[in-house]
Amino acid sequence: MTSIAVMGHNFPYNVMKRKVTTADFLASHPVFSLDEAAAALEPPGGRSGTVERLKHYLETGRLLLAAREVYAVVPPGLSAATFAFNPFLVAAACRPDGIFAYHSALELLGVAHSAWNRCTLYTGRKRRSIHLGTTNVVFLDPPGPLRGKNCLHVGTRLLERSGRMLRVTGPERTLIESLRRPALSGGLEEVLNSASAFPVLDLGLLLKILGLFGSSGLSTAVGWFLERFRETYHVPDKALRQIERRRPRSPRYMERGQRGGVLLTRWNLIVPRQVASMEEPDER
Repeated sequence: MTSIAVMGHNFPYNVMKRKVTTADFLASHPVFSLDEAAAALEPPGGRSGTVERLKHYLETGRLLLAAREVYAVVPPGLSAATFAFNPFLVAAACRPDGIFAYHSALELLGVAHSAWNRCTLYTGRKRRSIHLGTTNVVFLDPPGPLRGKNCLHVGTRLLERSGRMLRVTGPERTLIESLRRPALSGGLEEVLNSASAFPVLDLGLLLKILGLFGSSGLSTAVGWFLERFRETYHVPDKALRQIERRRPRSPRYMERGQRGGVLLTRWNLIVPRQVASMEEPDER
């Protein structure tokens, strides 16, 4: 047994190690999984012993079950009846490997133009959607073009929320993926209004990610966006010409299922009329 010497005396390490109490754990973990609680509390009986410890807090309304084996702490002064779950924290506790994307990324990066009632993240382990009040948490397969290239974390970053680190797609990847599947980001108008609020875009990283997807239709959509906001992001002609060379040979619709619209000949892209006529914001 390992010992620690203190003032000339030897004490077993397991005696010196401070036990984490359930109250201490709840105070520092607003949302947590059963596995996290079992690892921190180390009660006799492991997971089943942890469940027994948490029963009292569930019965008194201090804890709520957010999803299977995922708990949320009700802060002092709030009642369980009026408490609102944080979907990002619940989703991350359900799938620690998750990468928040689409409109959830726009929200976490602080540029979302509108509130939305869906939280989306990629995960390597499928799970059914979770309903949290008016919000649905949806677990998605990672994008096919990035799955087999060991590139899942390319263009992502870590953000801290209430003591938990969340992995989210960064501005460049969020822009690309939102143009690829605008319905998951609240629609094309929401994508334009939100993504154009990014303070800066790394054009080198953006072109790298675009190359990984290898889609001419996606390239031309990104090229159109960069041309539209070229002054905002100081986009050089060289970058636009580089993307233009990847455009499709025949015209492509901007959105799946779209009918009609305005053809942008430089990009061989047909965009909805309401999007083509959108006014540029005066300030960013």
